[in-house]
Amino acid sequence: MNYEDSGTPTEISQTFRELVVQRYALAMPERLLGSPASDGTLDELLAHKSVRSFSDRPLPEGTIEALVAAAQSASTSSNLQTWSVVAVQDPERKSQAATWCANQEFIRQAPLFFVFIADLARLTWVCEQEGSPGEGLDYFEMFLMAALDATLAAQNAAVAAEKLGLGICCVGGARNHPRELAELLRLPPRTIGLFGMAVGWPAEGLTTTVKPRLPQPGLLHYETYGEAAWGDQVAAYNAIMNAFFEEQGMTDHPVWSKGSAQRVASAKSLSGRHVFRQILEERGFGLK
Repeated sequence: MNYEDSGTPTEISQTFRELVVQRYALAMPERLLGSPASDGTLDELLAHKSVRSFSDRPLPEGTIEALVAAAQSASTSSNLQTWSVVAVQDPERKSQAATWCANQEFIRQAPLFFVFIADLARLTWVCEQEGSPGEGLDYFEMFLMAALDATLAAQNAAVAAEKLGLGICCVGGARNHPRELAELLRLPPRTIGLFGMAVGWPAEGLTTTVKPRLPQPGLLHYETYGEAAWGDQVAAYNAIMNAFFEEQGMTDHPVWSKGSAQRVASAKSLSGRHVFRQILEERGFGLK
């Protein structure tokens, strides 16, 4: 039970209860029973599912600009706005982008592919115009700022897209071949593609399921960090994900802990991203 501004207790919605259970594949956690009343925003966030199959229905005019307006409404450090986004719609360019992004077919299928950019080029130009040496741009902090700004912006765009009934899928494969992607998008020095986002109408009849996440005790810490819960929570999550994969017919999928360990087992398992720092330096990012 929770309280509105008036102090009157109100029941959390049944939809919220159901979505929490789906998100964790567990009974409603006791602490969440006191969640604040929602206008539906919490429900929409909890209902997020990646979409990897799109219809050929075109996006309404103005969709790109509306999503970018939402993206620009995200927090940005010191209002420096150290990010940009390239909206790719041309089928040929989108197909080539898909090739460089782990050759994922759904990118070609989606009517829109955003590539979110860590962008210090614009700020470099501003410094030149203002007669500033811009020495701060040579530090790792500025790349980190740009990556965080872009990520916050992209999440806003994703939420906005889903609010409009669209589906999205973020694509880390944009870092598999960053040199080639930069050339394709004609990115200037001091910019680099961080990740993509396929956007479109979900294919008709598409049925996808909310993927469970780690139980909250596995990553939520009160006041100070603690590792004591890891063993029990990872074991519980392995069981949850095994059941999920069986329901999805993915019987050859390893348990979560084993699959995660394999994903970072070696440089090769990073799918080419182990040279990302070197490419950042090639593209003019200072990492002091």
